[in-house]
Amino acid sequence: MTLEQFNALPPPEAERELLSCCAAPRWARTMAAGRPYTSIAALHAAAGTALDDADLDAAMAGHPRIGDRQAGAQSRREQSGVGTAAPDVLAALEEGNRAYEERFGHVYLVCATGRSAEDLLATLHARLGNDRAAERAVALAELAAINQIRLDRLVGQDPS
Repeated sequence: MTLEQFNALPPPEAERELLSCCAAPRWARTMAAGRPYTSIAALHAAAGTALDDADLDAAMAGHPRIGDRQAGAQSRREQSGVGTAAPDVLAALEEGNRAYEERFGHVYLVCATGRSAEDLLATLHARLGNDRAAERAVALAELAAINQIRLDRLVGQDPS
């Protein structure tokens, strides 16, 4: 769909579409209520402004683990660099995911688009050194990047 078509959707339908980008209901309601957006840049700006720490837990609940073979089509596309990883790297990602979740109590959220499994694993290991507050801030920034890519796809833009 185009940005114009998105702007014209009834509010409940717009919210459903936005929830396919980010599983945070408050963010989706805020974004739907903020329409019409005059440009992709305005959509991106609103998405960043609308997103806050209160959305993070709901959004993370909608994200699979990095390397999860059961992930939905959108996540599989975003994690395509993981699909070709060597078995030892996949095993290390699985173990890293467990350590991360044990430390922080939620999935390792990272914008995986265009990144290799090795890069994502190195980032995971680096982030394990964060304290909880710093990690929430990093996760929120990663969520904003993911949302921007998904919004681009939603309104027919090339997110590359």
